[in-house]
Amino acid sequence: MTRMGRLTIGMAIMLAAATPAAAQYTAPKLNPGAVGETYHIEVGIGMWNPDLLGVIASEQFGIAGSKVDFVTDLKFQKTRFPDFRFVLRPSKRNKLYAQYTPVSYSSDATLTREIVFNGQAFSANLPIQTTFDWKVWRLGYELDLVSLPRGFVGITFEGRLTNFGASIKSPGTSEFTRAKGPLPAIGGIARGYILPHLAITAEVSGFKVPNVSPDYAGNYIDWDIYGTYNINNYLGVQGGWRKMTTTVTIKKDFGDMEFKGLWFGGVVRY
Repeated sequence: MTRMGRLTIGMAIMLAAATPAAAQYTAPKLNPGAVGETYHIEVGIGMWNPDLLGVIASEQFGIAGSKVDFVTDLKFQKTRFPDFRFVLRPSKRNKLYAQYTPVSYSSDATLTREIVFNGQAFSANLPIQTTFDWKVWRLGYELDLVSLPRGFVGITFEGRLTNFGASIKSPGTSEFTRAKGPLPAIGGIARGYILPHLAITAEVSGFKVPNVSPDYAGNYIDWDIYGTYNINNYLGVQGGWRKMTTTVTIKKDFGDMEFKGLWFGGVVRY
């Protein structure tokens, strides 16, 4: 056999041996889905730093209360608050969620005008100590009507427990009022992944109480737009803007409040 023939046979044997190995190799498939959407439990905590606008009033003994302004009368300052969130996801399209936002302010100020609060008059130029707290619980159910590998659109049904209290103290006088009541709500949520690790979410919910009783009236709306960067399927960082507006009358107490501002936080999943 010639040298050329031996070389040709050798190359044929090498190609035959390499063919099965090449056949076993498969190029890796790219995952078109999103990171962070395979969880069953999600827990988040954030810090919210809202601007505040609001007035409260409290009637007592048939004496109408003044509409006391948070900023001009009580001199409340911008303050950070924690925000806690929990999601239970039994299936891809169904979620149960809870959110708790405790808002609390306090100040030492001098009144620039006379006000009436809870049946008691507080004269101008009087030094006062004031507190205001507003605890909001949201408990709800989310149904995702559209569910895609990199996003979803859903509808939410929830109940919201609003509990607020206020106190004003001056030398020799102290008045306090507290009111709470449940409110239902309906809303919507949408999320889209602009990158496999980065999602943008927009939520809105609200309700207006029917005019069935002069002792109970109100409406509220809650906007939340935020981004989530998922480091992996179990851990992410978040940041967004939230606006919560409530007008409520519960028997002899009235509140008209708006809180809006940026928040930042993190989320863990299992």
